[in-house]
Amino acid sequence: MKMIGLKEIRRQKKLSQVKVSMDLNISREAISNYETGRRSPDVDMLVKMSDYFGVSIDYLIRGEDFSKKII
Repeated sequence: MKMIGLKEIRRQKKLSQVKVSMDLNISREAISNYETGRRSPDVDMLVKMSDYFGVSIDYLIRGEDFSKKII
């Protein structure tokens, strides 16, 4: 699954894939793969990225918060 919000929030914060990967102690390729959907992070990494960027896991995946959806 392509993580739309991950790429969006990384760019909004003006962070490179290298910077994020160093801060999260993963490879730059892993970040690239998450953003393009070639690979999906495990739950622990999703939580770590959510804390790092200060956004919900739903935002990282969908690019929008669940609470903003109208049902």
